[in-house]
Amino acid sequence: MSITAQLHASVELPGGAALVNGFAFEGRGGAPGRALLQNGHELEVYDLREVFSGERAPKAVFPLPWPGWNRGVHSVSPDATFAVFSGQRAVRAVGPAGERLWQYGHGCWGPELGHAHTGDEQEVCGGSESGSCRISDDGRLVWAHVVVEQKGRKEQDWQECWVVLDARNGQELARLPLDSAASGSHQLSHPDGVHMGLCIGMGQDGILLHWARWDGETLTGWDLNETMDRILVDVHGELPRFLTVEHYGADLSLHALDGSVLAEGVPESSDDEDPLYWDYGCGFVDADTVIASTAESDEDPDQARHWMLDARTLRIRGAISYPTGPVDSPVRPLGDGTWLTYDSGSGTLDRWVEATP
Repeated sequence: MSITAQLHASVELPGGAALVNGFAFEGRGGAPGRALLQNGHELEVYDLREVFSGERAPKAVFPLPWPGWNRGVHSVSPDATFAVFSGQRAVRAVGPAGERLWQYGHGCWGPELGHAHTGDEQEVCGGSESGSCRISDDGRLVWAHVVVEQKGRKEQDWQECWVVLDARNGQELARLPLDSAASGSHQLSHPDGVHMGLCIGMGQDGILLHWARWDGETLTGWDLNETMDRILVDVHGELPRFLTVEHYGADLSLHALDGSVLAEGVPESSDDEDPLYWDYGCGFVDADTVIASTAESDEDPDQARHWMLDARTLRIRGAISYPTGPVDSPVRPLGDGTWLTYDSGSGTLDRWVEATP
């Protein structure tokens, strides 16, 4: 079955590729979310609803606290009055003028354990490891994936932790020790305002997935790693569920918050095709529909395909037919019935909706 897409809106947004293939998209429990785009030594924040209504100026701009540091996943408060940056040796909250509001220092993500620093906070150590941070949807908490130095331990002098910080002053409220050696991570806040998800990529060593909740007094966490090697990709506000894709794209899975599998979906292949696999770009178009892509395994851009799936069973409804022809871009669903693709040739961000009969 073919499902026809209709162009909802189209804008030129330099750097918009990071919205569909990276961590520049930040949803806040309300569609269509925001774009956090690095432009030189600044982080520009765009309200996507405003962008597609004709507003081209960013909603807020934050100077990067460490201009030489280009890793980590950052976050901006719901009202866009402050940003929190995940640095190599600290998590820092800044205001619009770049003023430091607070800083939470931690161990160095650099790969040489115990290596010395010059004392210059702008020094960037070698290696590609990094963490992430996420401001809660009510703006009161900051969840951060960091390295903590463990002084006095002989077998290991560092440990990765997931910490909960007070967004007003950076005070640590709780921490959850992790058994990980990250190359990078990202976080997703559940729209229920209580739960947070953390996905840790460890390169060839696989993926770790954690969920936690903070009730104001107790941090309760659970990992889903005994039988999983899966990437956390999306969560929808109307569903107490989340979506993952297997590390190498073999299948999509729908999970309850305790990690139990509710449904699985595998790519459709005909007998004359090499096996298809899902790309990492997928998620909830709305509470009833999931969109996923096999563009990378389709190989030929002219044969690239996006697919619609039932959000509760993950059965494939059909391949998407675009009026402009095949679209080989990754996809970014916005949860409101629309999704994004990016045309790298023209620098155009396109917003699509399923055509009505």
